Amino acid sequence: MRRQQNFKWDAISLGTCYYPEHWDKELWEEDLERMKEAGIQTIRIGEFAWSKVEPREGEYTYEFFDGFMETACKAEMKVIFGTPTATPPAWLTEKYPEVLNCRMDGVKFRHGMRRHYNYNSPVYQKLSARIVEKFAGHYASHPNVIGWQIDNEINCEADVFYSESDTAAFREYLKARYGTLERLNRELGMIFWNQEYTDWSEVYVPRTTIHDSSNPHLTLEYYRFVSESAGAFCKMQSDIIRKYMKPGDFITTNGMFGHLDNHKMMDEALDVYTYDSYPNFAYCLEEDPIHSKGLNDRKWSNHLSRVRSVCPHFGIMEQQSGANGWNTRMEAPAPKPGQMTLWAMQSIAHGADYVSFFRWRTCTVGTEIYWHGILDYDNRDNRKLGEVKALHERLRPVRDLAGAGYLAAFGVLEDYDNLWDADVDVWHRRVEKASKKEIFAASQLSHTPMDYVLLSDSTEYEELGKYPVLFYPHGLILTERRAEVLKMYVEKGGCLIIGARTGQKEEHGRCVMAPMPGLLADLTGTAVEEFTFVGAVDGTVCMEWNQIQLDTGIFNDILETVSEDVKVLARYTSNYYEGKPALTERLAGDGRVIHFGGTFTRETVQALLEYTGILSPYEDEVKLSPECELCVREKDGKKYFFILNYSSGEQEICLGHEMRDLSSGEKRTGRICLKGYETIILE
Repeated sequence: MRRQQNFKWDAISLGTCYYPEHWDKELWEEDLERMKEAGIQTIRIGEFAWSKVEPREGEYTYEFFDGFMETACKAEMKVIFGTPTATPPAWLTEKYPEVLNCRMDGVKFRHGMRRHYNYNSPVYQKLSARIVEKFAGHYASHPNVIGWQIDNEINCEADVFYSESDTAAFREYLKARYGTLERLNRELGMIFWNQEYTDWSEVYVPRTTIHDSSNPHLTLEYYRFVSESAGAFCKMQSDIIRKYMKPGDFITTNGMFGHLDNHKMMDEALDVYTYDSYPNFAYCLEEDPIHSKGLNDRKWSNHLSRVRSVCPHFGIMEQQSGANGWNTRMEAPAPKPGQMTLWAMQSIAHGADYVSFFRWRTCTVGTEIYWHGILDYDNRDNRKLGEVKALHERLRPVRDLAGAGYLAAFGVLEDYDNLWDADVDVWHRRVEKASKKEIFAASQLSHTPMDYVLLSDSTEYEELGKYPVLFYPHGLILTERRAEVLKMYVEKGGCLIIGARTGQKEEHGRCVMAPMPGLLADLTGTAVEEFTFVGAVDGTVCMEWNQIQLDTGIFNDILETVSEDVKVLARYTSNYYEGKPALTERLAGDGRVIHFGGTFTRETVQALLEYTGILSPYEDEVKLSPECELCVREKDGKKYFFILNYSSGEQEICLGHEMRDLSSGEKRTGRICLKGYETIILE
């Protein structure tokens, strides 16, 4: 069972990211005054400024940030301090090159970028702990400091680490986990291609090989090790800060990125979680939004749902304000008028109670000269600043919505073993990516809100039982504990829907010598007779369900019924397995389990949502087009409907009964026209 988050914002508020080290001191006071006039109450500072406190090893000065904090105090501006460990200074990496991360072939990543260090260097751990101690010891008691951000975007830029320090730490990790080389060789299948180890000195992190193909079971264990390393680095800093921080302040970090158990990190090191939301990535020039089936910037609603799984009442540390891009990549158009507000409201609709725009002013130097902020290089008022001011005014009447829960009609189960296995296994990755994308699309287009739900060996029934329907699309790796809690969920009245490849592997990623769905077979009463990708020559393979043809996706398990009480809902209508079961249902206790042999498409998901009785749960209260998203938050028994128009054109919504527009206070009923990119909150 996961612990409750330790911090929640008591009111919805706005902030921005500010870099006093980038600007002349003469600008500080004016900048903070302009922020306050726009409704910005909080700034984040310091996360890339190690050398401003330690310009040379062991030499400390607080003059710079002391001066800035005097200005912040005068302006009554709240401050979130970042620890500066994402960008070690030049003196450090030059004197201690062992702190640098490496490519898989061992070549070091040199000074000049960011996040070029590794977590496992004893030298970097020591120096990082010391600078965090200096920052926290000096500034945690400051009355304007309200929180701390650890590092910056942990595992961004690099979520794999190949330094000598990582190999040394990986060996110790494996020794602790497996005890002996004999057990490691046996459980990780090292017999294949003569990969057995005879001495611990032979064990390395993954290294360059032909086709970069390394042992998949060792690589899966390596990803677990990377997560443990990153989490330990975060907790080390958190433990230091807690010695100095004031009651009521919080510790966070901003994410989320790969090969990192964010749930565990949240539970062990953080008080609240923050996310960096950049929906404009959908429109980067290398993307193809016109032909994309991914709903463009609405994909960030998918990301925000994952954030909500980590921390139900989260914050946004970096919210898109202008075009994103570096001088080396990510060319992108500027957000259209209204999109900046739309995307901020997208975050709030999904549970964010604090939204901090990145950044106050576009930087005039460095790699991020095209990562535009609220203000542009010329420092003049502009339409983006106007949108911030207007958003602040819109949020005044709904400030107390902070803490409102997000209401989801169904859940999608995820676990880190399968997420990381999909990084190792391209067969797994293809089906996982296809199905998750389509489940989200069906949720969005049918206005059936969804949650992501963590499944782990410590998950309890109570965490699952609030969802009438749970999808577990492709749980290739299953453990006995997870199978038990899923069985309990069904027997206590839940509806579990599983897809192809379920139960193929055990915890190390080895295939089990038993029919799929493996540990869930007794629950489903089915077995997988045969399986195949759907090839290009096969065309679309469908199943017939209630006289409707539904696409069964890119991979098909051919099912057979093992128990007499299994009901065949649909059969394949083509390919060599025509007529074989494609979709089955079995009652168990007070609930049921549905076994789908395919990968999910939005049409199939919509049919399943309708069959299980949860499709479009708010249809009687509000009808809207697929161009709009519907999010519902609830507090003190009252429901708040967020409706967001992602299109550039007008969209009509129709209310089933009278509601109050929370921004204007006006009572609304019947038809309402939303302009392009416009949003509305209704009670």
